[in-house]
Amino acid sequence: MSNSVMERPASGSGPASQKAPGVILLDEKQARFQRRTILVTSILPFVGFALAVWSLWGNGLSMVDAGIFLGMYVFTGLGVTVGYHRMLTHGSFESKPALRALLAVAGSMSIEGSVIAWVSAHRRHHAFADKEGDPHSPHLDEGPGLKGVAKGLWHAHMGWLFDPEKTSHERWAPDLLREPAMVKIDKAFPWLILATLGIPPLLGLAITQTWQGALTAFLWGSLARIFLLHHVTWSVNSICHFYGKTPFNTRDFSTNNWLLSFISFGESWHNNHHAFPTSARHGIGKGQLDLSALVIRGFEKLGWVRNVKLPSPKQLDAKKR
Repeated sequence: MSNSVMERPASGSGPASQKAPGVILLDEKQARFQRRTILVTSILPFVGFALAVWSLWGNGLSMVDAGIFLGMYVFTGLGVTVGYHRMLTHGSFESKPALRALLAVAGSMSIEGSVIAWVSAHRRHHAFADKEGDPHSPHLDEGPGLKGVAKGLWHAHMGWLFDPEKTSHERWAPDLLREPAMVKIDKAFPWLILATLGIPPLLGLAITQTWQGALTAFLWGSLARIFLLHHVTWSVNSICHFYGKTPFNTRDFSTNNWLLSFISFGESWHNNHHAFPTSARHGIGKGQLDLSALVIRGFEKLGWVRNVKLPSPKQLDAKKR
């Protein structure tokens, strides 16, 4: 099946201003605080990424910085894909309590939102995918032509984060609110932000015994890593609802995009995911690399997870185009 650009809804058929159930409108003070928070957590990583790239001239990338960047990217990225997404949002598998908590902590350290907030927003996304109520669909009524497409993609990528609203935890994640460990991790989010920013420079200082080593580790392992992980996640929300292959019938515009599959740990097999949201494996087609599924499989072999959900051949055939 060839790649295709998903056709946007006709004018007036996209998500409207009326809010979906379980959406809380913020007052002006709350909205202003939220906008400023998002600005800080998006601009600072970008600045750090730019400085990290600039530092390559004359210095190159040290093995220490590369190792810290890669280790933190994998740890926090899998925290999002395996922990936040497949385990907590969709219940794709059950895990031992210690691993469940560790994955939630790792996901929190991505700074994509506290665990309960992230799960709430994503469950809402699936409930209203590309329809009124979806918090981050690119298929908005933003006007005709290229300008409208650009506005829709911007909204899905990160513009939605500035919307003056909050997804209700009580409506969309009541199970996590009843789980003491998840509530504690959710409340610890500010401290986990400090940890994810502080661990790389401390490692850099300990390994190199220099302040320069601490600084470059901070640029690469903290800021650049957060910047890249954010935009990979956001690209799944935007690009993978706009361009790619659609091997399965779904009620939305989700697509598969191979280009993002490696750096997103398999999350960009997004049409597969929307067709079978509870599947622990998103790369269900031949040759579709899904590192998150491989990690889950490894956990299963170690006896750390159980009841791993996968679609049956009959279910796959029933949804094929």
